[in-house]
Amino acid sequence: MKILIVEDEIPAAKRLRKLVTEQFPEAKIVDMIDSVEGAIQWLNTFEQPDLIFMDIQLSDGLSFDIFNHTEVTSPVIFTTAYDQYAVKAFKVNAVDYLLKPIDPQELEASVKKFQDLHQYAHSYDQTAIKELIQTITQKDFKTRFLVKVGQQLSYVQTKEISYFYSDEGLVYALTETNRRHILDYTLEQLHELLDPKRFFRINRKIIISIDAIHKIHTYFNSRLKLELLPRTDLEAIVSRERVNDFKAWLDK
Repeated sequence: MKILIVEDEIPAAKRLRKLVTEQFPEAKIVDMIDSVEGAIQWLNTFEQPDLIFMDIQLSDGLSFDIFNHTEVTSPVIFTTAYDQYAVKAFKVNAVDYLLKPIDPQELEASVKKFQDLHQYAHSYDQTAIKELIQTITQKDFKTRFLVKVGQQLSYVQTKEISYFYSDEGLVYALTETNRRHILDYTLEQLHELLDPKRFFRINRKIIISIDAIHKIHTYFNSRLKLELLPRTDLEAIVSRERVNDFKAWLDK
């Protein structure tokens, strides 16, 4: 069984590869792709695999965009951090989901389901995918966050946040007015919840808003260094593997 993984978070991709090879020793991971553009190029170049794992939100957009630019004949299992109740509403025939962090037993059950459903299939009907795209792209991205201010609870509008970052195990949101709030989310969860047109994860520790960028400098090892507003002591470095996607995001 040949499997393609489309996932932009390197740790998540490596963990998925490990789980798949442990559960299904006969499986061969043919490649790991980290962007919509990369997946389109790969599928247009190589023979389609027996199964594809796709993260829903990639660094350069939603993975559903892949289906608008190339024919996908392989069955697909989506991986996502969306709430499980919302995921149940999005289930359609021949499409399955795995919630992050992926549970090994759920992975095994999902792959076996596809083996049973598609062992005699020679092509993959994209009707279910198109129905899913129409449904899920109508989803609203997160517009506000509950925060604690002193001994009280309040909220902050997402549009007021300049960037999110992790530091010593905590995740913070910094607003345009330079107010910092601790959030009860991981950066991986935020990556799924934020509008990719407005926010971009430049590295493993920082997600920035387009409006937070003050200046962009070239940096050694083919990376980029950003000056952000409000100003910060954080090193806002666009990692080398995300530079091309970052430039494409800016150029939309």
